Amino acid sequence: MSSLAPLNQLVTRFQEQIPIRASSLIVTLYGDAIEPHGGTVWLGSLIQLLEPFGINERLIRTSMFRLTKEGWLTAEKVGRRSYYSLTGAGRRRFDKAFKRVYSSVVPQWDGSWHLAMLTQLSADKRKQVREELEWQGFGAISPVVLASPRADRTDINATLLDLDALEDTILFETTGQDVMASRALRAQVRESWRIEELGAQYSEFIQLFRPVWQALREQDSLQPMDCFMVRLLLIHEYRKLLLRDPHLPDELLPGDWEGRAARQLCRNLYRLTCAPAEQWLSSAMETADGPLPDASENFYRRFGGLR
Repeated sequence: MSSLAPLNQLVTRFQEQIPIRASSLIVTLYGDAIEPHGGTVWLGSLIQLLEPFGINERLIRTSMFRLTKEGWLTAEKVGRRSYYSLTGAGRRRFDKAFKRVYSSVVPQWDGSWHLAMLTQLSADKRKQVREELEWQGFGAISPVVLASPRADRTDINATLLDLDALEDTILFETTGQDVMASRALRAQVRESWRIEELGAQYSEFIQLFRPVWQALREQDSLQPMDCFMVRLLLIHEYRKLLLRDPHLPDELLPGDWEGRAARQLCRNLYRLTCAPAEQWLSSAMETADGPLPDASENFYRRFGGLR
């Protein structure tokens, strides 16, 4: 147990999930902490690192086996020890999943829209395409029309090709319009992207982590293990929120949008805990070549700069 009550509350909340999301936390651990240090780690040190979160060895081994089977990780035996590394496909998945987490700027919007019309798809295929495009930030304007103010045509085409729906989906791009959103457009955004529901989830995130931020700021010295645990749970929870967030332009969001405050809190808390957490990782993690390598330079560019 930590001496920080807000951190203990976070750990308890994580442990009370049924079932406990060990694989998801391991994905966060690799993306946030192991990938910047080369992407490979000894299973034994991983088990020790996750023990304070209440994840037992058996569950970790089961989770690592599942992630390996799903193509995220690959295992290598050196003597009696197993070392797990990211696969090439796993690294690309991490890059895609975590890219938005550490971004320091939100791209400006020119007022243009991407539209996808699903009228020529079967009902089953339409449902499949709609779910995949919603993960990419599209909202449903109607049961057969999806829209996004931010989309990459290459990514859209790749998704539709993977779903065997490219030839039967009608795509449009509008020209740039006045970025000042009308009342009708704001109302449509609230309906199509469930903004109020997402805002409530951001509020919960703030309520969870603001006490941790305040408690750490009152400490005379920061404990490396506490900082590592805070950082991992912080990114774990924030990453899950971003997966649900369509990242709409500011012009389409409410003036008191909680996502802005959540991002500021995440950035500040990450910067505060980063250096002590790195100390803990260096002392606790081990590779086949010995100590954990230094973090890459790209790591220190997160959230606009960590140094």
